[in-house]
Amino acid sequence: MKLNGNTIFITGGGSGIGRGLAEALHKLGNKVIIAGRRSSHLNAVIAANPGMEAVELDVADPASIERVAKKLIADHPELNVLINNAGVMQLDSVAGKIDDALLTSTITTNLLGPIRMTSALIEHLKTKNNAVVAYTTSVLAFVPLAVSGIYSSTKAALHSYLLSQRFALRDTSVRVLEIAPPWVRTELLNSQEAEQAMPLDQFIAETMEALGKDTDEVLVESAHPFRNNVGPNEHGFVNGFNEQASALFGGA
Repeated sequence: MKLNGNTIFITGGGSGIGRGLAEALHKLGNKVIIAGRRSSHLNAVIAANPGMEAVELDVADPASIERVAKKLIADHPELNVLINNAGVMQLDSVAGKIDDALLTSTITTNLLGPIRMTSALIEHLKTKNNAVVAYTTSVLAFVPLAVSGIYSSTKAALHSYLLSQRFALRDTSVRVLEIAPPWVRTELLNSQEAEQAMPLDQFIAETMEALGKDTDEVLVESAHPFRNNVGPNEHGFVNGFNEQASALFGGA
């Protein structure tokens, strides 16, 4: 990905990985517009980063997506990069009765949201040089966390979707990237102080380095063992990972 001279829209840019990416890209001279549901978070980010812009967006609401997409194209016709980063994560119990509100919220936000957001902007992006659609998935797309099985499944589905989209757009100017973080110190699962999680600033630094390379999958070093664990021998890795995770989060 070209790291400067872009006009970039980032969902979930008010905190965590989204904010970290927005600030790093802003410092490189890109025009960055962030989006999120919490205006107080958005205002704090743009106050700390003069020249950055923000717009309120609920990726779970199709009408909100359409409204924001139209505004972006009108206000920023040079827009050439979309980073789908917004997401929610909660613990669940896939061994028992699923909370339907949790199920619906997670799938709507994590899977339908980025698909709809990209759909609303893709025809515009096809007209731009050096266009990029990036999705923040997770290493849990490759190795699920059993105590957050619904979240893990949405990231696996998003990984599958973007593979299809990458193929379908292969003869256009749009490049499809996947950013697959490991456990990072963010608000997800209140992980800001988790010693086992990767420090956010370290993750952003390694991710920016990887973004600048000619790669479709943006992985920090600690994500590679998860990404490499595919195929018929995955069960031992998955079971061992979840046995360790159970000690941290509880669950079966």
